[in-house]
Amino acid sequence: MNEFNERLKGYLPKVGIRPIIDGRRKGIREALEKQTMDMAKAVAELVSQNLKYTNGKPVECIIADTTIGGVSEAAKCAEKFSKEGVGLTISVTPCWCYGAETIDMDPMIPKAIWGFNGTERPGAVYLASALAAHNQKGLPSFSIYGKDVQDRGDSTIPDDVKEKLLNFTKAGLAVAYMRGKSYLSMGGVSMGIAGSMVNPDFFESYLGMRCEYIDMSEFIRRIEEEIYDKEEYQRALEWVRKNCIEGSDNNKKEIQHSREEKNMDWETSVKMAIIAKDLMAGNPVLKHIGYEEEAEGHNAIVAGFQGQRQWTDHFPNGDFMEAILNSSFDWNGIRQPYILATENDSLNGVSMLFGHLLTGTAQIFADVRTYWSPEAIKRVSGYELNGVASKGIIHLINSGAAALDGTGQQSQNGNPVIKPHWEVTADEVKKCLDATRWRPASLEYFRGGGYSSNYVTKGEMPVTMSRINIVKGLGPVLQIAEGYAVNLPDEVHNILNERTDPTWPTTWFAPRLTGIGAFKDVYSVMHNWGANHGSISYGHIGEDLITLSSMLRIPVNMHNVPENRIFRPSAWTAFGTNNLEGSDFRACSNYGPLYGKK
Repeated sequence: MNEFNERLKGYLPKVGIRPIIDGRRKGIREALEKQTMDMAKAVAELVSQNLKYTNGKPVECIIADTTIGGVSEAAKCAEKFSKEGVGLTISVTPCWCYGAETIDMDPMIPKAIWGFNGTERPGAVYLASALAAHNQKGLPSFSIYGKDVQDRGDSTIPDDVKEKLLNFTKAGLAVAYMRGKSYLSMGGVSMGIAGSMVNPDFFESYLGMRCEYIDMSEFIRRIEEEIYDKEEYQRALEWVRKNCIEGSDNNKKEIQHSREEKNMDWETSVKMAIIAKDLMAGNPVLKHIGYEEEAEGHNAIVAGFQGQRQWTDHFPNGDFMEAILNSSFDWNGIRQPYILATENDSLNGVSMLFGHLLTGTAQIFADVRTYWSPEAIKRVSGYELNGVASKGIIHLINSGAAALDGTGQQSQNGNPVIKPHWEVTADEVKKCLDATRWRPASLEYFRGGGYSSNYVTKGEMPVTMSRINIVKGLGPVLQIAEGYAVNLPDEVHNILNERTDPTWPTTWFAPRLTGIGAFKDVYSVMHNWGANHGSISYGHIGEDLITLSSMLRIPVNMHNVPENRIFRPSAWTAFGTNNLEGSDFRACSNYGPLYGKK
């Protein structure tokens, strides 16, 4: 039975395993049945034991009822997969088979083929034939072929094959998971930011998503008419009072909010968080209090809140709402993060969504704010950068929307990490909260008040910064920068931080340099970044982002991922092998967006 998504409408996508076999009877096919089906079972076991859905449950695989030796069995397999909600397919074979008769022909489903590297009946021959058929028909497929020859009876999956199978599956699941979901635009364009000019053509053509739009006045209506779960609100407010530590107020004393006004700001901020959650995913409680339409929600896998300035000039800002929903916990306990973009920057929201779907972790939303050279830091603080930060750093900071997981207070083997929510412990939740101060908002920026989450990300964590940009005539492009969150001495951090708004969360970021192009030096990374925002994900996930973007036909215009980690459909090599960046652009242009025209 298909398992329904617990938060959003639709079923969790499954991985379809297609065991392909030589169709010739009277000895050939019969001798290969067990080996072929064992390959399929081994792949299913690998995937289910190593990958989880974003809700923390193991990924489910569906194997065709029989091996596939021809077009009739391929059709039966496709019918089964359609009924079971399969979102991507992996074909496996140890032998020669009939290429175009057995391939997966669904143009919307990401597909890969593992051809067994053996000598008796080499799967590599079928792999090459099937890939040629895919390419000729315009159905890009990923090629998986082990480096070392295996014996005929070897049922193990080599490590290099495992790596590609999991890389492909993570990205394919992300593609399938997005399809049919929504981006919810809460408000309109924030301060002229291009990313908040929500583009439905991009969402529909490239991601298979729809766009939903509401006015921010809907928050006012739900607050004033009490269209929210009142029991949850009281519980949330008590949790905030107990766990959210207020920091100092940097506003001039004559304009600071009174204690009564600050309490009211907290009450409004908590209501905003609950309402945003209800708007995204719905809430059955609302049906029971007479609001059946509102109970449905917008089936939004990602959303954005305009905030500035029409809202924040009068009401408390959205910083608490954004920070707590993006975190992997709240008053209801540890749970999957909601992906919510500040300033309704839909393109940064999608970048956050990519990182979350690939890792299950909370994402940090930040301004790509300031490049600090070693010389500049030495001049203003007397401190000399060292280690991974020795060539300079970038100050990532925004007005309090960063997930609290970004404090780096979760740990693994003694090292700071950001864990997928199903691994986060109650003790780590407390540490994240204790490391955060909720600072009264700067009334120069936010005349309506509110609270910003204030913390410094703990280094030395491996992180990946990414961002989608849309270029007229070209379409969407993806930027990727792998690097590290770094520690600065407190006194140095304070000197640098006081030069901007010190009430906001900070991540000091050192990108990994290659010495060429956009990664010649840290200044070049900042200089070539395509927008004012970036999404930061734990770990070096650039290779997964590259695989995902190739499935969606979004070219990558800037990255520092080593060539041996790059995995794209085999057809990409037909567009050039010496300059992989150029071939990526040509291939994406040739095939066009996954779900339609630009």
